[in-house]
Amino acid sequence: MLASLWGRKTKIYSLLPLLRSRTHAPRLQPGVQSDPTAEQRRRGKEGTSSSGNYVDGAPPPPLLPSDRGSFPSLAPLSANPSSPPTHAMEVTMDPLFLAWSYSRRRKLQQCSDICCLGLKTRALTEMVYIDEVEVDQEGIAEMMLDESSIAQVARPGTSLRLPGTSQGGGPTAAVRPMTQAGRPITGFVRPSTQSGRPGTMEQAIRTPRTASTARPVTSASGRFIRLGTASMLTNPEGPFINLSRLNLAKYSQKPNLSRTLFEYIFHHENDVKNALDLAAQATEHAQFKDWWWKVQLGKCYYRLGLYREAEKQFRSALNQQEVVDTFLYLAKVYQRLDQPITALNLFKQGLDHFPGEVTLLTGIARIHEEMNNISSATEYYKDVLKQDNTHVEAIACIGSNHFYTDQPEVALRFYRRLLQMGVYNCQLYNNLGLCCFYAQQYDMTLSSFERALALVDNDEEQADVWYNIGHVAVGIGDLTLAYQCFKLSLAFNNDHAEAYNNLAVLELRKGRIEQSKAFLQTAASLAPHMYEPHFNLSILSEKIGDLQSSYTAAQKSEDAFPEHVDTQQLLKQLRQHFAVV
Repeated sequence: MLASLWGRKTKIYSLLPLLRSRTHAPRLQPGVQSDPTAEQRRRGKEGTSSSGNYVDGAPPPPLLPSDRGSFPSLAPLSANPSSPPTHAMEVTMDPLFLAWSYSRRRKLQQCSDICCLGLKTRALTEMVYIDEVEVDQEGIAEMMLDESSIAQVARPGTSLRLPGTSQGGGPTAAVRPMTQAGRPITGFVRPSTQSGRPGTMEQAIRTPRTASTARPVTSASGRFIRLGTASMLTNPEGPFINLSRLNLAKYSQKPNLSRTLFEYIFHHENDVKNALDLAAQATEHAQFKDWWWKVQLGKCYYRLGLYREAEKQFRSALNQQEVVDTFLYLAKVYQRLDQPITALNLFKQGLDHFPGEVTLLTGIARIHEEMNNISSATEYYKDVLKQDNTHVEAIACIGSNHFYTDQPEVALRFYRRLLQMGVYNCQLYNNLGLCCFYAQQYDMTLSSFERALALVDNDEEQADVWYNIGHVAVGIGDLTLAYQCFKLSLAFNNDHAEAYNNLAVLELRKGRIEQSKAFLQTAASLAPHMYEPHFNLSILSEKIGDLQSSYTAAQKSEDAFPEHVDTQQLLKQLRQHFAVV
C-alpha cells in the first residue's frame, strides 16, 4: 500500500516577520468649539436682532470644515476690494533645530538636505541601516568555501550542520515536514532559518521548495556590495564624502564625530577597510579603554571573515562593559564557527547579568530549534512570552509546535492571538484554516482559505494554499476536488514536490501506472530530502517487478528518514530476495 502525504500533517506556513497593520478610515472625533456669536444668539432669542433673516431670531450654526474635502474652503473677503490682502508674518525655524526635528520624525531625506556634516551622515546612515545582529544570510561562497570549522565530522548534538535526530520526543519527519538540511520547518521565517549546510555544489544550487529563504542565490559579499551602491545616489556629482581624501587620523581624535563617521563608512559606503582603519586608530586614541570601538572592530573582522579576531574583540569588550548587543554579536560568531554549545553557554552567561532579556531567550530558543530540540525550544519560547506577551516569533513557533503534536485546538488559540495583534497576511489565514479543519471546525475552514487566497503575494503562496485545500478535500473524501486542487498547485508552482507525490497516488488509484511513476520520479528529483516520493517509488517498482530500482529508491528513502519502519521492512525483504537469487 502506497504511503502518501495524507497520513502526515500538512505544512504549516512560517509567518513572515513583517507585520502588516490595518488601515482605518479617518474618524471624526467630537469636540467643543467656541462660538463667537453666542451673545448675538442670546440677543436674537430676546427679539433684539434686526436682520430678520433668522428663524426665531437664532443664527444658523457655523459651517465646520470637511475632513474629506467635499467642499472647497471659502476665503473671507476684505472690506476694501482694492486693498491688497494682509498676510501673516512668516516665522522660520532655525535650520539646525529644523534638521533635528526632521531626524526625530524620521524624515531623513529632508534632514539630509538642510543639515550639517554630522547630522547628514547620520541621516544617510539611517536610510540604509541594517541590524547586524538579525540579518545574517550565508551564500554559496560562505557555505562551500568555509574553512573555519573545527571538525568536519562533529558528534551528534554538537553541530548545526548535521541534521541529527529528533530530541526530547519531538515530531519526526513522518509528521512534520523537513528542510533540505534535515531540520523541521520552523514557525517563523528569519534569515538563515531554512538554509542548510550542503555537501555538494549541486545541492547548494538546488532550490528546496520548503522555504523561499533556503536558496543561496549569491554570496553575502555581493549583497553588501549592492548595499554600498547607495552612496552613488546621494549626489549626482559623486559621493557625499570622498573617503580616499579623508584624513582618518584627524577624525579619529574627535570622539563626537568619529563614531558617526564610522557608521557612515561601514553602513552607507560599505567600505570595511577604511572603517577598520578608523576604528583601529580611534581605539588606539582611546588607549584601548573604549568598549564601543572594540565592538566595531569585531563587526569589521566578522564582515571580513576573520572570526577568531572578531571573537577576541567581542570578548575584550565584554570584559570592559557587559552589553546585550555584544553578547548577541559574539554568539553569532560562535554559530558561524559551528559551535552551538558555546553559544548557548554564552547566552546563559548573559542571562545571569540581564535576567529575563527577551533577545537572549530568543537566541537560546533559536539554537535549540536549529538543533532539532523542539521541546527545549518551546520551553524557552514560553519564557519569552512571560516577558513579552506580544512576541510574534514566540507565538508563531509555539503554535506550529502544538499543531504538529496533534493539538490543533491549542494551536488555534495562538494563531487567533496573532490575528488579534494585527498580523494580517496569507500565511496566518492558511494556518488558521488548517487548524480549524483538524479541530473539526469546518465552518471556518473554507472561509479562512478564501481569505488566504485573497491575500497571496506570489505564485508560491498560491500553490501552497491550493495544496492545503487539496488536503482538506482528501479529508472529506472528495478525491475529484483534491485532484483539481493539486493540479492548480502545479499550475502556480511547477516545482511543488508534494503536489507531484499526491497526484501520483491519485493517478495510481485510477490505474495509470506510467503517469504515477513519472510523477513520483519528478517529486523525488525536486525534493531529495523527502522520504515519501522515494518510498512510494520503491513500492511501485517492486510491484511491477523492477527490484533494482525499488532497492535504490528504498535506500534513498532510508537516507532521508532513517527511522521509517516501513522502509526498513521493505529493504529487509529485498535483501532476502537478492540473497535467494
